[in-house]
Amino acid sequence: MNNFIFENKTKVYFGKGCVQEYLGCLTKKYQTIMLAYGGGSIKKNGIYDEIMTILTAQNKKVVEFSGIMSNPTYAKVMQGAELVRKEHVDMILAVGGGSVMDCCKAISLAARYEGDVWNDFWTHKGVIDFDILPLGVIVTVTGTGSEMNGGAVITNEELKIKTGRDYPACNPMFALLDPAYTFTVSKRQMASGGFDILSHIMETYFGEPNENNVSDDLSVALMKNVIKNLKIAIEDPINYNARSNLMWDATMAENRIIKLGKQTDFEVHQMEHQLGAYTNCNHGEGLAVLHPTYYRHIYQYGLSKFKQFAIEVWQISEEGKSEEQIALEGIDALEKFIHEIGLPSSLKQLGLQEDIDLKKIADSCNIIPTSYKPMTHEEIYEIFKECWK
Repeated sequence: MNNFIFENKTKVYFGKGCVQEYLGCLTKKYQTIMLAYGGGSIKKNGIYDEIMTILTAQNKKVVEFSGIMSNPTYAKVMQGAELVRKEHVDMILAVGGGSVMDCCKAISLAARYEGDVWNDFWTHKGVIDFDILPLGVIVTVTGTGSEMNGGAVITNEELKIKTGRDYPACNPMFALLDPAYTFTVSKRQMASGGFDILSHIMETYFGEPNENNVSDDLSVALMKNVIKNLKIAIEDPINYNARSNLMWDATMAENRIIKLGKQTDFEVHQMEHQLGAYTNCNHGEGLAVLHPTYYRHIYQYGLSKFKQFAIEVWQISEEGKSEEQIALEGIDALEKFIHEIGLPSSLKQLGLQEDIDLKKIADSCNIIPTSYKPMTHEEIYEIFKECWK
């Protein structure tokens, strides 16, 4: 394995009833709390009322910040930072999925910084040498794994750039994970979030080193668990065991543990991010469209790993087949799974319009150097065209 340093400051409280049991003591020393959420589903499913009952019982001043979109924008981040300063907020409580958590991480940084946040922390990697605003999260949608890392993906609408940075200082202080809070998420969003989990693990797995290592063994186990439990949860949305497994799968995929000692290949995420920046498409669905085609472009450069993926994750038989045949059958199995869980298989199905400038989007993509086969903008454009229909 490669050398690494591991750090994670987030304390996780997992299980049914964890919000009622722990939220009061976790927010005890803070007086003014900004309650951040998305489109308001938490007001329909009872989660909002449960949280407000706990906070008002402690006489907290609650400042609400709603309307965080599925692809949080830099403008929304700055709006939140302005509200924090105006209301003298001393803690943020993010309630939702990855978009809400990402937006609030960026707000927690921006609210305590006087300079140009985008240029200093998102255009390139910056240095956080100041105390950011404390942040806690309550997860209601699984997928991104954002609850146990410092990563935040933000879209600059003016520049047409969607990019992510992971700052350990931005890790939430705590994360409350009650699988029952995810029961009301639609099957479409569940499938999308589930594939996002799988993609995070695959993009870590398909990278050096290829020799036997702990991270890859953990990744194989997690991939198999996601596949099994996502199928169960789609058939039975209130299956607590399946939902709890998926919730922890998401956290494990992105809490940095499986990335230890690994070079990762997140090129598909870079490609989807720019599709999202130009079209605001669904993230998990975009990943589902791109992955099989991308893998068919690179599998020969990491043939032994793709063969291993086919055998260990998809139980593809080796008998009478070449390495290449086995590897391709594994990619075919991945594509079949995408169809089975109801995700789109083309950019057209994703909702992109005929007049979309795929070349412009391809040229805007960041190139990841750690892929088995580093991409060029020309090849990314070819992948986009192959994914059209």
